[in-house]
Amino acid sequence: MLEEIAKKEGISMEKLERNVRNGSVVIVKNAKREIPPLAIGAGTKVKVNANIGTSPDVVDLKRELKKAKTAVEYGTDTLMDLSIGGDLDEIRRKILKNTNVPLGTVPIYQAFLEEKIDMSSESILKVIEKHCMDGVDFLTLHCGITRDIVENLNKRLIPITSRGGSFLAAWMIENQKENPLYENFDRILEIVKEYDVVISLGDALRPACLHDSSDIAQMQELINLGKLTKKARKENVPIIIEGPGHVPLDQIEMNVLLEKRICDNSPFYVLGPLVTDIALGYDHISGAIGGSIAGMYGADFLCYVTPSEHLGLPTVEDVKNGVIASKVAAHAADIVRLGDTKRDDELSKARKELDWNKMFELCIDKKIKEAHSELIDKKVCTMCGKYCALKIVNEYLGG
Repeated sequence: MLEEIAKKEGISMEKLERNVRNGSVVIVKNAKREIPPLAIGAGTKVKVNANIGTSPDVVDLKRELKKAKTAVEYGTDTLMDLSIGGDLDEIRRKILKNTNVPLGTVPIYQAFLEEKIDMSSESILKVIEKHCMDGVDFLTLHCGITRDIVENLNKRLIPITSRGGSFLAAWMIENQKENPLYENFDRILEIVKEYDVVISLGDALRPACLHDSSDIAQMQELINLGKLTKKARKENVPIIIEGPGHVPLDQIEMNVLLEKRICDNSPFYVLGPLVTDIALGYDHISGAIGGSIAGMYGADFLCYVTPSEHLGLPTVEDVKNGVIASKVAAHAADIVRLGDTKRDDELSKARKELDWNKMFELCIDKKIKEAHSELIDKKVCTMCGKYCALKIVNEYLGG
C-alpha cells in the first residue's frame, strides 16, 4: 500500500514510512472500506476536502449524492458528510456506498440531534463506533473545547461558529460538566484504533471573523489539541489537526507554524482560511487566497469553501466552484512546497504551440473544453484573433 502511495505522491518509500511513523503523515482509509488509501501530510501534495450534507430545511439525498459525484469529478480528495436533517444513518451509508474517496463525519451532530442536552458519554461513544463500523474513514471530534474556555468567551465578537462546538458548549453549560469528548479521549482512541480511522481534532473555537483571529480562546484550544495529540501518538492513532477559519493574511504563517510546533508536526487541516469577512457570495475566492498561503507555509489539507458559505446550503454548482477554487489553491501551494511545476510547464509548452487539446487535458477543469471546443480547430481565441502573439511568433520567429 505505501509503495503505491509513494509513487503517486512522488516521495521516497523511506521518507513516507518515516513520516507515517512520526505522525507527520496519516493514511486515510477505514479498514472496512475498499477504496484507494490517501496520504495527507509532510512531503505529500496538498489535499482538498468537499463538505456535503443535508440541513433541517433541505433534505434531498439525491441532490447530496449528485454533489458528492460532482466534487469527486472535479478532483476533491475527500468528502465530509455534515448532514443534520433526515435519516442520518441512511444518508451516511448511501454516500459511503456511492463514492470511492475517503469520507469524514462529525459524530457529535448525530449524538446531539438524537438526544439534545440529554446526550450522555455512552451515547456519544456509541455513535462514534457506529460511524466507524459503517466505514467512515476520518472523524471530526471537538475534543479540545473545555469548560474553562467556554466560560470565558465574552471578549469575542462571535463566540462560537462551529456547529459541533456550539452543541458541546451548550451541553457543558447546561450540565455543568466537562466536555465528554475530552474526558473520554482514551476510550475514543480504543474505538478508532480497531477500524484504522483517523481522528481529525476539530477546532470548535476557530475564529468566525478577523476580529477574533489568533485570540486566547483559539490558542487555549490548540494547546489542548497538542496534549491530546501526544496521547494519540502513544496509542499509534493517526491525528489531523483542524484550524481556522477567518485569518488575515499576515497571521496565516504564524497559525500554521504554531500548529506544527504545538501538535508535533501533525497534518494541518484548514477551513479556507478566509482572509476577509466581506466576500459574501465569493468566499470561495477568499478561501482560495488563504488556502494557497497556508499550504505554502505547511498546511496539508484544505477544506473547500463555496460561494454559499455564510449564505445557505450549497448547490451542485457551488460545490463545483468550491472544489475548483481549492484545487487551484492546493496546486499553487505545491508549486512552492514541492517544486511541482511539471504540469504547468507542459501546459505552457502546449500554449506556445496553440495545442488546445493538450491545454484542456492539463487544466484543472477538464470540462472547460465543452465551452470552448471551437478553439481546437480555430487555434486562436477572440482576445487577439489573427493578431495572436503566439501565432505571430510561431510564423515569423520560428517559435
